Formats: sequence, structure tokens, C-alpha cells
Amino acid sequence: MTADPIPTGARIGHVHLKVADLERAVRFYRDLMGFALVTRFGDQAAFLSAGGYHHHIGLNTWESAGGSPPSPGTTGLYHFAVNYPTRRDLAVALKQLLDGGWGIDGASDHGTHEALYLHDPDGNGIELAWDREPSEWPRQGDALAFVTRALDVAGLLAEADRPAHHHQELAPAR
Repeated sequence: MTADPIPTGARIGHVHLKVADLERAVRFYRDLMGFALVTRFGDQAAFLSAGGYHHHIGLNTWESAGGSPPSPGTTGLYHFAVNYPTRRDLAVALKQLLDGGWGIDGASDHGTHEALYLHDPDGNGIELAWDREPSEWPRQGDALAFVTRALDVAGLLAEADRPAHHHQELAPAR
């Protein structure tokens, strides 16, 4: 039996991570990644957000206080992705991490999107990404053609120094 297709507008909502040290995790996601702390429950849980959403990232130590990251060869989270609205936003995120002393594990241009790979202090994989317009995605016939090319990291970082393009609402004509 095949399930009905998921609706086109469905999306992944938030990620909730088990962490060993809540304060360390909050510092990473708030101070290096730029998420806002929405609420905190002592030293057991914290919820962070972008743009006022109830939470994009949940962190807890309920089962993991002082714990170790999963060892290689075990199942679990490979990575979660944070998609940025513009290429410049992705560049600013990378610059902020590097300026804060945090490195990346890799970078790729997948044709459909550009991606930076890193890990948080608990070893959770994170992909920071910017999607190209779907009309620009590589295709073979009707199918997507996923590729993995080297990302021009220097070119991406140059975007961080460009002025942000803010869309201003036009006043209604009188």
C-alpha cells in the first residue's frame, strides 16, 4: 500500500537536539549562528528562533547531560539544514562563524543549492544552504541532476561585503 502524497506546501518545521551542555549549545546557536533565544527551562531545555517563530531549534539535556556524541557507524541524525533566503545571507552566516573562531567541515555547489557543512559542539551535523531558483536547477530530461562541485568559498565570502538589498514597500498611489 502506498500512502497519499504529502501536500506540496508541507515543510520540515523544527529540529530538537539532545545536547551534553545546554549553555554551550545555546552559546553556539545564539552567539555564532544568530538564532534568538525564545525561552529556557533552567539547565534542561532551551528554544531558539529566527524571525519570531515559536522555535526552529530545541535543545535539551533530558537524556544527554554530559553525554558523548554518537560514535561513527551508528544511526541517527546526519545533518539538518538551515536555508537562507539569499546568497548574501549565507555568506554573512559563514563570515560570522569564521569570525567567531568556528570552522566548517566542507562546502559544495550542488547545482540546486550551495551548501556549507559544519557541526555543532555536540557533533550534530548542520548544512547551511542557499537555494537557486528552480528554473536554474540542473536537469536531465524531467529529472533533477544532482551534482557535487567545489564551492567557490572566496566568491561566497565576497558576497558578505556587498550591501543588503532590502525590498521596500511602495506607498500606494494617490
